[in-house]
Amino acid sequence: MDSFTYVLTTNGVLFLISIIFWKFPPKKVNNIYGYRTPKAMQNQEIWNFANSNFNQAFLKYSGFSLLAALLLASITKVALSWEPMVLVALSILVSIIKTERSINDNFTDEGKRKQ
Repeated sequence: MDSFTYVLTTNGVLFLISIIFWKFPPKKVNNIYGYRTPKAMQNQEIWNFANSNFNQAFLKYSGFSLLAALLLASITKVALSWEPMVLVALSILVSIIKTERSINDNFTDEGKRKQ
C-alpha cells in the first residue's frame, strides 16, 4: 500500500472522526456516543465539560498526527508500517489523559464543581 494512502486511511480517518465529534457533540449522557468514562458520566455538567474538553484536545492532536504522518510519508523512502498507527494511538491517549486530568482538576469525586 502506498504510504500516503495508508496515512489517509489511518490518521486521516482519525482526524475526520475528531471533526465529527467537534461539530456534533453529544447532548445528553448516553452509552453510545461521546467521551464515556465513569467519571464523565456522573452528571450532565461533567458530561458537557468532558466532551467539550476531549473534543478540543482530540481535534488538535489528531490534526498534529495527520500532519506528522503526512510529513513522514513525504520524506521517507521506504513504505510506512507501524509509524502512523503509533501517532494514532498517541493522539487518542494524550486526549484521554488531558481530559481526565482536567475533570479531576475541576470536579470532586462526588461530581460537584470545585471552587
